[in-house]
Amino acid sequence: MSRYRPPQAPASPYITRAGYERLNAELQYLWKVRRPEVTRAVAEAAAQGDRSENAEYTYGKKQLREIDRRVRFLSKRLDVLTVVERAPADRSRVYFGAWVELEDADGATRTLRIVGADEFDPEQHWISVDSPMARALLKKQRDDEVRVQTPGGEASYWIVGIRYEG
Repeated sequence: MSRYRPPQAPASPYITRAGYERLNAELQYLWKVRRPEVTRAVAEAAAQGDRSENAEYTYGKKQLREIDRRVRFLSKRLDVLTVVERAPADRSRVYFGAWVELEDADGATRTLRIVGADEFDPEQHWISVDSPMARALLKKQRDDEVRVQTPGGEASYWIVGIRYEG
């Protein structure tokens, strides 16, 4: 069995100001607070003697590797992100950062927000700009029908509202 994974397409470099601040705060916390704490714990565990049978030392080293991996990822990702702070000039169409109210064939409505790939959150109904739903919604306007391929088959929605905040 191979561990090879085909390369993925890079995620869109767009992010909201709040999303950028959240990622930056995570980076600062990991680098300035969490990593020094774990480093101190590893040093104390190493001072206890035999490292081969020292679970605290082994676990601490693993934590440091995970922290360092996340810090590297965040540092590189924050460098390439573009913060989108203004709403588009044409607010009648769906673009990045839009809140879109959709109605399905049964008359049920739901509201989604199109955000960057690094900040999507299903609980808040935030979808990635790279998702099939967002790609189908982009550049559409109110009363347009949108068809999206879902795991359960094709679904149709009508755009009943578009708004931008901030």
